[in-house]
Amino acid sequence: MPNAPKIPLTFPKDLYGGVYSNHMVVTQTREEFIMDFLMVSPPSGAVTARIIVSPGHIKRIAKTLQENISEYEKRFGIIQAAEGLKDDVTIQ
Repeated sequence: MPNAPKIPLTFPKDLYGGVYSNHMVVTQTREEFIMDFLMVSPPSGAVTARIIVSPGHIKRIAKTLQENISEYEKRFGIIQAAEGLKDDVTIQ
């Protein structure tokens, strides 16, 4: 949005390093999508982050990710899909 006001953001220091995830589980209700990011190293794993968003926002996320993947592949080559973990992870 060209005329959108600039919104100042703060970035908490405890988030600077981010978290690593090598797997993700997505579930949804009528009102929200729940994305659990996991670090799985058999025989166990842990949830490293949970993000909950509205259906409208998940569409914007998917579009933004696809645009960024396309730009990455133009610059660096085709990304090969990761193999391995599928639906063998359950969150308790």
